[in-house]
Amino acid sequence: MTKEGPVKTAHTVFNVIEAILELEGARFTELVDHLGMAQSTLHDHLKTLESMGMLVRDGNEYRVGIRFLEYGEQTRQQRQLYEVGRPQVKELAEETGEHASLMIEENGDGVLLCIEKGDVAVNLGAYAGIRVPLTSNAPGKAILAHLNEERIDEIIVEHGLPQLTSKSITDRSELDNELMNIRERGYAIDSGELVEGVKAISAPIVSRGEIQGAVTIGGPVKRMSGERFDKILPDLLLKASNIIELNISHR
Repeated sequence: MTKEGPVKTAHTVFNVIEAILELEGARFTELVDHLGMAQSTLHDHLKTLESMGMLVRDGNEYRVGIRFLEYGEQTRQQRQLYEVGRPQVKELAEETGEHASLMIEENGDGVLLCIEKGDVAVNLGAYAGIRVPLTSNAPGKAILAHLNEERIDEIIVEHGLPQLTSKSITDRSELDNELMNIRERGYAIDSGELVEGVKAISAPIVSRGEIQGAVTIGGPVKRMSGERFDKILPDLLLKASNIIELNISHR
């Protein structure tokens, strides 16, 4: 522990790690300038993180260590939803050729638990572990639609209604109407709210009366249209979510 105290030290440690990620690797002087931190304090944190394997040094440049991947993968493997949901996500990607994923809610964010790409899937720049606002995408809205009003209020107060594209929902009354439609329809849609030119459909996964996550198919607007978008893909998703729900309930 440094002289900063335990709480401040923990906060500073993660600031250092996030800075190195943001800079895609950085030298000591770059970090001093970026963080505005005393050199002696930064030096202590870097040496400690390096000794723990959290950072690696390539010459004079610090990078975040792969050890974080080990922790993340262990955490993911311990989730029942990942265990039973991944085979369905893989099957959806193979059957549709598109981008399929599984999302959960954590601390008010949407977190992708796993991703599978079909043979014609576009590169959306997404990866397992990426965090996105729940209000700006199909799986996030599918999850929100099955949370109680108090929890929805808490998430909106904390995270707001960010505008990621021109089609993102930024009005609370519009969001409330959208969530009502999702409950009635049984699934959520996203028409370029997260990524311009990309549409997605998502079905909620509800087990034991609680929302567990959402499974999604996404792709280019031109392929996500007509009967395929309105009927075929929703049916595939609802079938997949039902199988996941049953597997969770019987374990």
